[in-house]
Amino acid sequence: MPKSKETNIIFITRKIPEVAKKLLYEEGYAIDLWDKEEPPTYEELIQRCQKADGLISMLSDRMDEAFFRACPHLKVIANYAVGVNNIDLEAAAKNNIPIGNTPDVLTEATSDLALGLILNLTRKIVPATQNAKQGEWKKWEPLGFLGMELKNKTLGIIGMGRIGQSLAKKAQNGFGMNIVYSSRSQTKEIDPSFKRKTLKELLQSSDIVSLHTDLNPSTRKLIDHKEFEIMKKHAYLINTSRGEIINQEALVKALQEGLIEGAGLDVTAPEPLPLEHPLFQTPNTLITPHIGSATLEARNLMATLAAKNIIAGLKGLPLPAGL
Repeated sequence: MPKSKETNIIFITRKIPEVAKKLLYEEGYAIDLWDKEEPPTYEELIQRCQKADGLISMLSDRMDEAFFRACPHLKVIANYAVGVNNIDLEAAAKNNIPIGNTPDVLTEATSDLALGLILNLTRKIVPATQNAKQGEWKKWEPLGFLGMELKNKTLGIIGMGRIGQSLAKKAQNGFGMNIVYSSRSQTKEIDPSFKRKTLKELLQSSDIVSLHTDLNPSTRKLIDHKEFEIMKKHAYLINTSRGEIINQEALVKALQEGLIEGAGLDVTAPEPLPLEHPLFQTPNTLITPHIGSATLEARNLMATLAAKNIIAGLKGLPLPAGL
């Protein structure tokens, strides 16, 4: 006899918005929620997934060939993220496990954060705030916290997908910035006023460089020692994509030696970044704990899509956001 849907168990590796659980409960599924503060270890993930029919996972949850061999009961995985670098997709396909992610729903949230990092760095908002809070604000300083206006400056975007294009439009329409970009593919929907450049040309001409490419073998450590050497000395580097796209050792050196003016990082390698890491000591560096999608709107949409991916997979239907 076929297994009734009431017996399906969904393991969720972190607390996520309630809308996901509501949708899953409506289907009669049982939910196994990881409610500890620390994420499950690799071994704990395998243990819980041995009884699970569906899995809602996070970027920090590693799923390799050994994982899939150990969890033959698993039928579908919904990654609560756009990226799926934590999943061995070939191993998943070999085991006939469909994989879904949450694309498109965090475009505005992530581009908003990238713009926020740009504004914070170029106008020195964080050090100025600390100055006031620490009682060092004694008088108006004509030369205090001098920053950079964005109008007529050049924003270079590496990776012109949805998030890159969203940031480009906000920067151009809201702040009068000139937009250049580098991309592996040319698509018709890209605004013709955005100028396509080689990576070298982009780095040489940009006042601000923002990373929005996915992580793959060709983009790992895409920004390395030689890239920092050709950037403008007053340039800022923004990363809301993946930490591994930057060689962090090279970034530390570039900041320490003044090869660039500053960096705004929402992603690092590893995550979380150890408190003793030298990036926390470098000048003009702003680090946030991977909050690119951290808006109520985006996270609710992510949870909804993750749940719909699970439901479709368990019914044998194509995933709404399947890979």
